[in-house]
Parts: sequence; C-alpha cells; structure tokens
Amino acid sequence: MNTTNMDARGTRKARGRPRNWNDTTEQNTIKSLDRAMYVFEFLSEEQGKALSTISEEMGQSPATIYRILVTLQGHGLVEFDNEEQLWHIGPQAFVIGARFLRRTSIVERARPILRKLMENTGETANIGIEKEGFVLFLTQVETHANIRAFFPPGTLSPFHASGIGKALLASMDPERLDRTLRRSGLPAFTDHTITDRSTLLADLEAIRQRGYSIDDEEKNVGMRCIAAPVYDMNGEAVAGISVSGPTSRIRTEEIARLSRPVMQAANELTTVIGGRVPTSGI
Repeated sequence: MNTTNMDARGTRKARGRPRNWNDTTEQNTIKSLDRAMYVFEFLSEEQGKALSTISEEMGQSPATIYRILVTLQGHGLVEFDNEEQLWHIGPQAFVIGARFLRRTSIVERARPILRKLMENTGETANIGIEKEGFVLFLTQVETHANIRAFFPPGTLSPFHASGIGKALLASMDPERLDRTLRRSGLPAFTDHTITDRSTLLADLEAIRQRGYSIDDEEKNVGMRCIAAPVYDMNGEAVAGISVSGPTSRIRTEEIARLSRPVMQAANELTTVIGGRVPTSGI
C-alpha cells in the first residue's frame, strides 16, 4: 500500500476534498454562498449598478441583495460609491484575480515578449486564453500612441470576432470546433462580423495556411488585430498573442509585415513555456 498519504496513526489523510467530491447535489452546496457568487459575477459583467437595478434584473428582493453586497463589501470584493449610489467590483477582486494570473506562469513569461512585440510594431500587444467559450485577456503592453486598443485583464471577447479567438478556433480539432461554435453562436457586433458558419470555416482554413488570424473590424469598427497561437508541450494551442490598433495605422497593406513579429512572438513564448509547434502548422 502507498503510505505517502497516511499519518502517524496509519489513517489516511484528507487531500483537500471529501470522498464524494464529485457530488454536486444540494446537500454539498451552500445556498447563500451560491447566491452571493451569482450577485458578484453579475456585478462584474457591467461596472456600476444601483441596488434596485441588481434586484430587478436578478429577480431577488432588495433586502437580500443588500445583505449580500454588504457581506462582499466587508471582504473588499465590492465597493459602494456614495455620490452616485452605485455598487462596483472592489479592489480585492483584482488582488484575487492577480493571484490566479501568478499561478499561470505563462503571463510572467509573456510580459517581456509582449513588450518587445509592442516596440517592434508600435501597437498594443496582448495575450489571451480560452475561458468557457470566450477569449480571456490576461495582460497587455500598451502602445505609446494616443489612439490605442485597450483590453483590461479579465476582459472577455467572443471567439469568432477576435483575432486571438480565431487563432485558437483554427487550432481546434473538428469535433471541438463544432462544439464550441454551437455553444457560442455567431452574433454580429459590426457589419464586418462573420456570422455565417461556412464563411467562418473558410476563414479558419486561411488562418491555418498562413499561420495568423485577422480581426478586421469584426468586434469594433475602426480597429484591427493580428494574432497567432501559442502551443504547449503537447502541441495544443493554449493561448494567443496579438497586436491591436486602429485601421489608420494597421492598414490592409501592412498586415503581412506586422504578422511576422506576431508569429515570432508566439513561437518564442511557445519555446519559453516548453511547448512545440505542431508539424502540421497552426
């Protein structure tokens, strides 16, 4: 018997979760905590909400919502603006999020690479990963130019209307790609958003061939993005690196030139984290 998990009395030590850890029935959930987390997530989606708004949109009584908010406020997770009478996400939420990012060494490794990419292109450099059907932006190095793209850490962006998102989609196997597209759909954000599945699939094939993706005003009018995937040790795309900027600077004729440092940065980060680019390309 393996005794590494036994204490001095010969009894098995707890390893962080009970034996029936995969039981998600009501007896293993704390309803009040569950409700509080729903309020916290709801507030995080759009900064600055009045108590009455939260109560109405969540279908809970103002008294219940208020008790939850005050409890979260006590831990610094939310804060109240007395002047505007609005509730906001608090600073402790950022602290906890930063701890998550520190756990993911890819962020620490990516920073100097993103900084160099920004200097080489003159545009804001970003890194993002997949998060429940969206692209989660982890960090960025902003350009010094006055007009710039801005994706605060924690920003979520739809796959099909994001440079990083399309780079990750192009790296998926057919089954996973189909599952992802069926779950997220193809909603329109601008007149340039690809909302037709066959058109998107053709775009993804072009991305595989050239090694980089383009968000051509598909999420925000007047902004372009060029992205390439980052791979782990198994040759699976786990993140994407991109540069973003206004169409006045990232002109169509500049895309091919700017794509080279983007792909170089993605390959460099792949190497730094011990990954490998699959032989079949993106």
